[in-house]
Parts: sequence; structure tokens; C-alpha cells
Amino acid sequence: MAAKEITGKTRVWVHLSHPSTHVRATQTFNRAFREREIDAVAVSIDVAPADMPSLVRGLKGWRNLCGIGVTMPHKGPIAEVCEELVGLAKLCKSVNTIRREPDGRLIGTNTDGSGFLAGLKQAGYDPAGKRVLLVGIGGAGKAIAFALAQAGTGELTLSNRTAATAEQVALQVAEAFPNTKTRVGPPDPMGFDIVVNATPLGMHDGDALPLDVSKLTPKILVVEIIATRERTRLVEEAERRGCRVHLGLPMLTGQINEVITFLRLEEPPRGN
Repeated sequence: MAAKEITGKTRVWVHLSHPSTHVRATQTFNRAFREREIDAVAVSIDVAPADMPSLVRGLKGWRNLCGIGVTMPHKGPIAEVCEELVGLAKLCKSVNTIRREPDGRLIGTNTDGSGFLAGLKQAGYDPAGKRVLLVGIGGAGKAIAFALAQAGTGELTLSNRTAATAEQVALQVAEAFPNTKTRVGPPDPMGFDIVVNATPLGMHDGDALPLDVSKLTPKILVVEIIATRERTRLVEEAERRGCRVHLGLPMLTGQINEVITFLRLEEPPRGN
């Protein structure tokens, strides 16, 4: 499909990351904009953490900016720059999508968890009542933890390189969703129904494995959230052991409808 001509009426969605070389969100959203005939364009911005707050504050005056997508390492810090947080972002204080209102206010939400669940359920997997090991409690992992508990996960074990982070998030999740048994544990997949890699391990050649694959059994569903590679080393090791696997790209594509709706991109522009 030919690219749509960019005019002065075209709305802009920027994606913040550091570095930006791994980003696939801009390609995914530009494809979605073309397919839906939305007059918008997605552009990647590589911004270092120290420069992010001033950059985002400057974006408030960009009148045809419809919104901002956010990935590591900015999802936590950018919450402080938003005037308002909605949805699970209010609980997890991690933001991956921001809408610019006509008056310049920035409204932050998080679609990582909902996109993750949408991808899982579309593939026929439901975490309700299941025992889940979540490895990696960064910006995306934290949102996924809250979303899994909200979806009715029976037992949720959080594993993170920094144990204090996992302990803090486990307390927050348990307080918000007491029906899910939430605890902190090692990256040991034995005894779980679903194992989720929410770390960046697997993005690059030579990365270590995020968990002990020798303990994987064929009954375990291994879920990857990395979308920059179709098949990570974890996915390959899991398949070798007879596990079902769920790849990372469905999480990204699962967020498209939610993001487009949140940004009101299928509605006429609302003034400036």
C-alpha cells in the first residue's frame, strides 16, 4: 500500500525510546494508519533519560501532535511529566501511551498489560486461575503484573534482578487485587502453568537466558514479549523441550486498537 502524503493536517504520533534501533512500533502503527485511512504518521525519537522531561514538556505546544508512545527506559519517569494518569497507569505508575489534549495537557495510560492479555486471549490462552511466573518487573513487566492479577490469575510469582523492586510491586499488586496470591521468587519455571519473559534478554545476540530452561516441561506455556525478533533464544529452547510458545509481536499488535481509540484518531481533530 502506498504511503499517504503528509500535509499540514496530518496528525503526528511520536515514539520515545533510547536507543531507538530496536523499535518496531513506528512500522506497526504506520501500517495501521494506512490500513484504516487515518491521516496520521508515526515517528521515532531517540532521547536520553536526562533529556526526556524537557523534550516532553516542549511537545505540549505541538498542536498537531496527537500523542506519544513510550518504551524503555522512559515508562516510569515519564509518568511524572503527565498531568493525569488513567487506567492501570494510575496503579503501576508506568506509562506507555500519552494523549495530548487540545489545551496541551498530557494524559498518560498504559496499554502494555491490556495488549499483552489481548494477544494471549486471541491465541486461545486465558491466565485466569493459572499459576504464572513473570520474570522482569520493568516498565512493561510491572504493567503486565497488574493486568494478570486483574484478569484473575490464581498465583503470580514475580522475579526480578533487583529483588527489592519485585517485592515492592508484589505488595502493590496484592493490595490492588487481593484474590491473586502474589509473591516474589526465583526465575525457576518448575510448577507453573505460564512463564512470561518481560526482561530485555533476548533482544540481542549473546544475551543470557532470562530463566532456567532446564526446568521447563511440555505442560508450560512460555510467553515472550520481545517483538524485535520473531524467535528469541528462550522461544527456541522452550520449543526444544516441547513447550507451547507465544511470541512477542501479538502484544504489540494487540495494543493497536486500544491506542487508536485512546488517541481518538478515528475521530475528527478536536481543535488545537
